[in-house]
Amino acid sequence: MKYYLVIPAHNEEEFISLTLASLISQTLLPKKVVIVNDNSTDRTAEIVQAFAKDNPFISLVEKKSSAIHLPGSKVIQAFQAGFETLDDDYDVIVKLDADLIFPNNYFETITKHFQSDDKIGMVGGFCYIEKNGEWVLENLTDKDHIRGALKAYRKETFQQIGGLRPQMGWDTVDELLCKFYNWKVVTDASLKVKHLKPTGANYNKTARYKQGEAFYTLGYGFWITAIASAKLSMMKKKPLLFFDYIQGFLKAKSEKKPLLVNEEQAKFIRQYRLKKMKEKLFR
Repeated sequence: MKYYLVIPAHNEEEFISLTLASLISQTLLPKKVVIVNDNSTDRTAEIVQAFAKDNPFISLVEKKSSAIHLPGSKVIQAFQAGFETLDDDYDVIVKLDADLIFPNNYFETITKHFQSDDKIGMVGGFCYIEKNGEWVLENLTDKDHIRGALKAYRKETFQQIGGLRPQMGWDTVDELLCKFYNWKVVTDASLKVKHLKPTGANYNKTARYKQGEAFYTLGYGFWITAIASAKLSMMKKKPLLFFDYIQGFLKAKSEKKPLLVNEEQAKFIRQYRLKKMKEKLFR
């Protein structure tokens, strides 16, 4: 299977060489790797160009955008800028962060999953972060969720869900729409990826309200949002974030922010979320 990678990058000189080194060492090499240099002020572009010189499947795209780093919109706008430079001759499209180190067999294993079942629409491994000299699971989500840092989509799935949406919640709505269209989402615990920079490390204070807004635009409704907010704030070990999330939800509702999904999809998402919550409660 042919797979293409798109990597948004903003001031990643500290890590991107490690990411690219792990990609050119894969047992199954990508056909194309596009790095989108999004308004960097460091040596990111220079490092990418050095890799591209010896690896012709690597290319650099320059993008200018706001210096404000809010989750969702900036990174997906950069992804889109890279994706638009690619042709249609791929089987799998992958969105990656620029601060990851992959095991050498990562993408060979990913493609084997896709080949094993033509109803598998998304596949991913797990992110690990370094704590006290050990690599531990970055435990921010359920084990059946693929982190936004390393999303791999079958081409037909990517097209059916309408690509990636440039706002927070993009890396949840993609999987929910997979379920809506009866695609399978597969996570592989054997694929341990080193995540060099903790999630959200560069987000400013405005970003904390964006999670609540995302819950609204996903069509969750208040009670599912309240439960999801409580769970996420506890997983982050910051219980007061619960109130920021609720405030963000109520603000989005009062402003009638457009949903990421249509009404039929929103209804499915609420039913799916309630079903999953009941399964966890009564198992």
